[in-house]
Amino acid sequence: MGEKQSTSKKGASSLKAYIRLLAEHARPQKGRFLILSLLMLGGIGLRVLAPQVMRSFIDTALAGGDARGLTLRALAFIGMALLQQVVSVGVTYEGQSLAWTATNELRAELAGRALSLDMGWHTEHAPGELIERIDGDVTELATFFSQFALGMASNGLLLLGILGALFFEDWRIGAAFALFATATLLILGKLRGIAIPFQKARREAEAELFSFIEEQLSGTEDTRSSGATDWSLRELFSRQATILRHHRNAHFRRWIIENSMGLALTTGSLIAFVGGWALYAKGAITIGTVYLFIHYLNLLEEPLWAMTHQVESFQTIGACVERLSDFRAFEPKIVDGPGEPARAGHPALALRDVSFSYNGKDSVLKGVSLSLDPGRVLGLIGRTGSGKTSLVRLVFRLYDPDSGTVLLDGRDLRNFPLSELRRNVAIVTQDVQLFRASVRDNLRFFDRGVSDTQILAAAERLGLRDWLESLPGGLDAMLESGGRSLSAGEAQLLAFTRVFLRDPGLVILDEASSRLDPATERRLERAIDALVEGRSAIVIAHRLETLARAHDILLLEGGRVLEYGPRETLAAKPDSRFHELLRLGAEEVLA
Repeated sequence: MGEKQSTSKKGASSLKAYIRLLAEHARPQKGRFLILSLLMLGGIGLRVLAPQVMRSFIDTALAGGDARGLTLRALAFIGMALLQQVVSVGVTYEGQSLAWTATNELRAELAGRALSLDMGWHTEHAPGELIERIDGDVTELATFFSQFALGMASNGLLLLGILGALFFEDWRIGAAFALFATATLLILGKLRGIAIPFQKARREAEAELFSFIEEQLSGTEDTRSSGATDWSLRELFSRQATILRHHRNAHFRRWIIENSMGLALTTGSLIAFVGGWALYAKGAITIGTVYLFIHYLNLLEEPLWAMTHQVESFQTIGACVERLSDFRAFEPKIVDGPGEPARAGHPALALRDVSFSYNGKDSVLKGVSLSLDPGRVLGLIGRTGSGKTSLVRLVFRLYDPDSGTVLLDGRDLRNFPLSELRRNVAIVTQDVQLFRASVRDNLRFFDRGVSDTQILAAAERLGLRDWLESLPGGLDAMLESGGRSLSAGEAQLLAFTRVFLRDPGLVILDEASSRLDPATERRLERAIDALVEGRSAIVIAHRLETLARAHDILLLEGGRVLEYGPRETLAAKPDSRFHELLRLGAEEVLA
C-alpha cells in the first residue's frame, strides 16, 4: 500500500515539475498560447455539435422530411467535418511549434548550465550522459507537450463537452456516463505512476550506454591495439541487456494500464446500449437520439483511450522530468566574484600557502606559495603527478583551493568576475580543442567582432602569417572537430594565434612545444617568445631547454615546493636540484 502511495506521489510530483518546467520557458509566448487555446476550443465545439446535426438528419429522414432540409443538414455536417480537420491541423502545427520553441529555450539553458558547472562535476559525469539529458530528455519533453499535454487538455475538454451534451439530452444517461468517466479517470490516476521508476531506470541505463559508446569510439585505436575488442562488445551487450530488462518491466506495467482501460470501456458500451434501448422502448427518445448516445460513446472512448496512452507516455516523461530537474538543481561551485573587473595590463600573481585535493582527502598541492611579478616568466617543473597541472588549474580558476589564497594583483581570484578572469588569463596546452568550423572561426572563437585584419596582424606578430596563408583555403579552410584536419604542430600554431588575439595579461603554457617535429618546433619557439614578451607567464616544462626564457624556477615534488628562486641563482648553486638536473641533462626526471 505504501509503495502505491509513494508511486502516486512521485507521478503527481513529476506532473507538477513538468508543468513548472514548461510554463517557465513558454511564458514569453502567451499570445501564441491564446491562439492555440481558441483553436482547441473551436475544434472541440465542432466535434460535440456535429453529432447533433446528424441526429437531426436521421430524425428528419425517418419522419419523411423534405429533400432540401436533408441536403442542408448533410452539407452542414460535411462542412463541420472539413472545418474540424482544418482546425486540427492548426492545433497540431501550433502545438508542435510552441513545444519545440519552448524546449529549445530549455536546451539552451541546460547547455549553458553544463558549461558553467565546475570541472569536478564534469569529471564525475561523462559527455554521453550530458548529451542524453540535454538532447534526449528534452526531445522527449517536446514530444510530450505536443502529444500528451495538448492531447490531455483537448481530450479533457472534449470529455466535459460530451458529458454536458448527454446531460442536456437526458439527465439519467448524463449521470450514468459521468459516473463511468469519473471511475475511469480515478483508475487512470491510480495507475499513472506505476512504470515511472522503471522508465527512469531505463533512461539512466541508456545514458550510461551512450557514455560507454562515446568512450569506446574515442578510444578505438587503444581498444584494438590492446586486443580488447571482444571485451568491448561483451560490455555493450551487457548494457543493452540492462536496458531490455528495464524496458520489459515498464512494458508490463503499461499492459496493466491498457487492460484496465479496456475493461472500463467495455462497461461504458453496456451502459450506452442498455440505457439507449430502455429509453427508446419507453418512447422517451427517438432513433436519432439513440444514434447520438452511441456516437457520443464512441467519441467518449476516444479521449479516454487517448488519455490511457498519454498516461503511458507520462511514465517516460516522468522519468525525464525527474532527471532534468535533478540536472537543473546542480549549482556551480565556481561562481562570479562580487568585485571589480581586473585592471588592464600584466598582472602580478601570488599563491599563499595553497593546498588542494580533488576528492577532499588526497592532497595534490600542500602549502604552495609563490610570487610572480608583472612581466616575469615562471618555469614550473616536476615529475608527473607532482601537482603542476593542478596548480595552473587553480590559477585559471577551474577549481578553488581547499585552503590558502590565489591572488591576482593582490586580490583573491574569487573576487573577480569569471568573464574578466578568463579574458586576462589564457592557457595553451598540448591538446588543442578545435571545432568543426573555418580556421577563421576557430581563431576568433566565433566572435564576429574580430576582423581578418586583426587575425593576420596577430599571426604576423607571431611569425605565423605565412603558415596561415599556406593553408588550403586560408582562413576559409574548414577544420574537423578534435583537430583531425591539422597536425599536432599546426593545431599548436593555431592555439598560439588564438591566444594572442585575446591579448591576455597572464599566459600559461603547458609544455606547448613538446612532441613536435624540429621545423614546427622552431616556429613555435619564435611564437612563444613573441607571446610571453612583456607578459606575465607560467611555463610548465618537461624539457630543460624550454626553461631558457624563464626568470624564476619552481620545482614541485609530491605537491610541495622542493625548490623555488631565480633561474640563474638556482643554476649556479652546486647543491641545487635544478643545478643537478642541468648538469645531468636529466629530462626523464621531469617526465
